[in-house]
Amino acid sequence: MPCRASPKRPELLNFRLQSIKGARGLCLTEDTASRPAGVFWHSALFSMPLTADVIVIGAGIIGCAVADELSRKGRRVVMLDQRTVAAGATQASAGILAPYIEGHDLTPLLELAARSLTLYDAFVARAREASPAIIDYQRNGTLEIALDAAQSARLRDQEQRIRRAGIACRWLSQAETRDLEPALTEDIDGGFLVETHGSVGASDLSAALVKAATSRGARMLTFAPARRVSRPANTLRVDTDADVFAAPHVVLAAGSWSGQLPVNGIAPIPVRPIRGQLLSLARPTHPIHRVVWGADCYLVPRAAGGILVGATVEDVGFDERATVTGVRDLLDSACELVPGLWGASFERARAGLRPATPDELPIIGLSDRMPGLIYATGHFRNGVLLAPLTAALVAKLVEGDTSDPALRLTRPQRFGEF
Repeated sequence: MPCRASPKRPELLNFRLQSIKGARGLCLTEDTASRPAGVFWHSALFSMPLTADVIVIGAGIIGCAVADELSRKGRRVVMLDQRTVAAGATQASAGILAPYIEGHDLTPLLELAARSLTLYDAFVARAREASPAIIDYQRNGTLEIALDAAQSARLRDQEQRIRRAGIACRWLSQAETRDLEPALTEDIDGGFLVETHGSVGASDLSAALVKAATSRGARMLTFAPARRVSRPANTLRVDTDADVFAAPHVVLAAGSWSGQLPVNGIAPIPVRPIRGQLLSLARPTHPIHRVVWGADCYLVPRAAGGILVGATVEDVGFDERATVTGVRDLLDSACELVPGLWGASFERARAGLRPATPDELPIIGLSDRMPGLIYATGHFRNGVLLAPLTAALVAKLVEGDTSDPALRLTRPQRFGEF
């Protein structure tokens, strides 16, 4: 007998189960001709899992980018998340695209981030084609501020090294810096402009990627936390509270929760949460026009006229609260750079848990212990920046291609037997 669909699982209302030739399980399709209205066939009735080509665990920016890329290549994708799309670290991200700030002291990270930045124009263009929503995407540079002579010396040295690599950048005097951004305080020593940098609205981009993936047949199941990954036979199995899924490939892209998900026979992946708080301000008296980076905060202008202020870096476990201390410190640092922000409206404070690894490089690669399991996690502060490259690497792994040199930097086995 069929069972009536739960109102908590509306995404299953238009599905029916159809046997797949050569597969042990069942798959979800949109053909409802043989299904009574308001009824779905629940997997528990059959003792067989629902199948796909790839199961993506996590719907942050990484999981969304992976699902989009795989569906674009014709793979049947099911996405699972314990909350909703972009509800974790992504919603508290300012979306900065700045490899020559984030990665200038970490050569492997810079290599990955710079390569990913070159993919971004096409990445956003594809997302815009799939969604009518506005994606705030700007590539008008970042301006890193020196408040004293010591900071100027460091940034001048950085400018020389980056310029030698062929990157468009320049050192600006105090007057030139304030000509570019008049809202800045007069108490600066100079500024370092990297012209290829920018920012993107991370939540809107994630939503557009999911829309693109689902338009090609991918399934997004929200409030469906994965409880366990196992390999009982020749396929991988993912258990949730309501369903069992099976696929040749599972992509673990659960951010800070990646190490919390039991994977049979494998130790937890070494990812720990680092809290980052982000503020939203509105109606500043004097706006800024590009990402401004100071010693203790960064400021990101939004197309609608607001400014994002970030971000704290706090090792506090799985505590996702925004705090008075975090808000105060960010406001003080922001208003030191742009005094006019004291007159802005305070909209909200957000907090997200960034997934950090011991060497601050992401974990992207195949498991040696469980064939078909692919890790795509540990991006720390650079998940938005590294999303297009991560998606491309995961798609290669699903296709059996392990030749990309980036995978040598990101392989999970650098931390042990995974």
